[in-house]
Amino acid sequence: MKITGSSPQKDGFWMPGEFEPHQETYMIWPERADNWRNGGKSAQKAYAEVAERIAEFEKVTMLVTKKQYRHARTVLSPEIRVLEMSNNDAWMKDYGPMYVVNSEGEVRGVDWRFNAWGGLLDGLYFPWDQDDLIAEKICELNQIDYYSLKSFVLEGCSVHTDGEGTLFATEEVLLSEGRNGHLSKDQIEQTLKEYCNIEKIIWLKHGFFLDETNGNIDNLMNVVRPGEVVLTWTEDREDPQYDISKAAYESLKQAIDAKGRKLIIHKMLMPEPMYLTTEESQGVDPINGMLPRFPGDRLTATYVSYYTANGGIVFPLFEDRNDYLAAKLLTKLYPERKIIGVPAREILLGGGNIHCIAQSMPKRK
Repeated sequence: MKITGSSPQKDGFWMPGEFEPHQETYMIWPERADNWRNGGKSAQKAYAEVAERIAEFEKVTMLVTKKQYRHARTVLSPEIRVLEMSNNDAWMKDYGPMYVVNSEGEVRGVDWRFNAWGGLLDGLYFPWDQDDLIAEKICELNQIDYYSLKSFVLEGCSVHTDGEGTLFATEEVLLSEGRNGHLSKDQIEQTLKEYCNIEKIIWLKHGFFLDETNGNIDNLMNVVRPGEVVLTWTEDREDPQYDISKAAYESLKQAIDAKGRKLIIHKMLMPEPMYLTTEESQGVDPINGMLPRFPGDRLTATYVSYYTANGGIVFPLFEDRNDYLAAKLLTKLYPERKIIGVPAREILLGGGNIHCIAQSMPKRK
């Protein structure tokens, strides 16, 4: 049921961390030929692999359009639930419901607006109407109450929280004109505090270099646990990402979280820069209304865009020498979880990474 006249802050609900226990995970099957090469077939294999690995730790539901239902049901194992649901593309983390919980273990949803990362000003595709309905539909499906904002645009990948009152975001995204350009920074902060029920926002200036979402934070950093984060890093001073990561490191180093803690920051080396090939570009159908894919486009390849499951970490592999270092660091940071790498280039080709394609629902008591 849609809740009117109130908010999570007023009702004593708050946004938990992704590392807290999950009820289940939702994903969306990729198929649009103007974003995924070869009619989405290559991306579907990557998505299926991610889903199967997450399913080792928690229930997974794959949302599929009617055109692809039978195919997805055949490809995916019986343990993965497959449901038909209309969509425009396959970025569940961005426009699925965000969730808030209370001390009794009740879970509610928050339905923000989605406009394809910038609307008609600098958004990545049109239309986005079916994606904007996903959060409401998932809440209705699970019979959970939800708050719905009429006009405030926010994607799940644009914020991280520690579950204890601190939220991380980039100014590059949340203050962008194409999202909430009519609002001031203070007004945006107040809305986040009201609907995520957080006490403090730690702002970083920019996200990953040339991230087509304008710089969503999930390609720049991830939250390991309260007071501890991982940050995308490079030692190559000639790489434009170096200055971005260095500035983020300095901001995080100086920050104090909502509980008065200084942050522990782990630098996670990214792979060597990766670029779209001519063959990959030619596999995408050029259609009006979709951001074109050109040979030489830099891909947002970073290891911090991993998925934290109940008993595991599913992280991206790039056939790079730093794959091993990423696995080693994650093993150190999450000794209680199984670390699993999944080839992620096909997901990158669509503009995102593993963290962008899966949305967890907190465990209900």
